[in-house]
Amino acid sequence: MKIKAYDLYALMEGHDVLLSFKGEITSELMTSIFQIVENKLNEIDEDPKIKKKVYNIMVECLQNLYHHMADADPDQTLVKLNKGQALFLIAKQGEHFFISTGNYIRNEDVTTLNEKLERIKSMSKEELREYYREILHNEELSAKGGGGLGIIDIARKSEQKINYDFKEIDNNFSFFSLEVTIG
Repeated sequence: MKIKAYDLYALMEGHDVLLSFKGEITSELMTSIFQIVENKLNEIDEDPKIKKKVYNIMVECLQNLYHHMADADPDQTLVKLNKGQALFLIAKQGEHFFISTGNYIRNEDVTTLNEKLERIKSMSKEELREYYREILHNEELSAKGGGGLGIIDIARKSEQKINYDFKEIDNNFSFFSLEVTIG
């Protein structure tokens, strides 16, 4: 398949893509992405509260990619299979910003993650706040220190229902997509 540069540019311009990335997420890359998006948000005439929400949600989304990619791949199997890559996209259409992420996860982790996301998706704003506090109070923190707080924080800050999907790739891996709408 041939993709012409202008066709890709036109597609991204037509969807007001501020930044898109496909590759390995590293701490150095995250720092660069944070700076690029912060600069782009500063160029946009938008309510500072919305910009702050977008930035904070973007940080959580990238941290989830970074930390949970490592959790899913302790033996570097994904990297060896060229599946150690992630996708990140931030776009603005009309009054809304959209953040999309995607990464490979082990099939054995899909059920647990799906259950957690369904629970979060079904909660009201107040229930999310209480759930967040409950996890903090009960110190249900994971080895990475979050206990799932990142995804709860994303749902709380976006004030929209998060969308997600799992696409089974093979017997071992699925591709997990997360889409967040802000505004």
